[in-house]
Amino acid sequence: MSVTHHAQAEANTSKTIFGFWTYLMTDCVLFATLFATYAVMHKNTYGGPGLSDIFDAPFVLTETLILLTSSFTCGLALLAAQRGQALHVLRWLVVTFVLGLTFLGMEIYEFNHLINEGHGPDRSGFLSAFFTLIGTHGLHITVGLLWSVILAIQAIRLGLTPDVKRRLTLWSLFWHFLDIVWIFIFTMVYLMGANP
Repeated sequence: MSVTHHAQAEANTSKTIFGFWTYLMTDCVLFATLFATYAVMHKNTYGGPGLSDIFDAPFVLTETLILLTSSFTCGLALLAAQRGQALHVLRWLVVTFVLGLTFLGMEIYEFNHLINEGHGPDRSGFLSAFFTLIGTHGLHITVGLLWSVILAIQAIRLGLTPDVKRRLTLWSLFWHFLDIVWIFIFTMVYLMGANP
């Protein structure tokens, strides 16, 4: 690879990463808007349940620990990629996928349970804001899971090429971003909401 070609590749990678950070900032605006909506609506229960009535602390804490562990395994996948250890990358991608899927399954279970109890998003302003905020996060987790499957397929077919490593880095940024958003959800929605 010539010096000029290498410099061009570096410039393209820098532009891609900058562009992805720009995307993450727009996602920050989206979640900030949803948090603001929730803050306004969280007391609008209209005779329905508030968060303290539906909060299951052990369930949500387990859900949180699973997602935080997936952030750790995601980091291990990225470290393995930087060391050129393709098999370890695949193993950590699989572990991260399983943890993320477990978290998503728990979110879906929580939604299903609330709806079956008559506490769906149409019940009150609070529940509408709650379902929208948590559901948007869950949708992002779904995208992250699909992305991890695509990365695993690319790592198997192409090996740990510079493009695959770059995509893995971007996915890792996305996954860690979702964990940070969940920490805010856990703190502002569940912990603060359970003790009004």
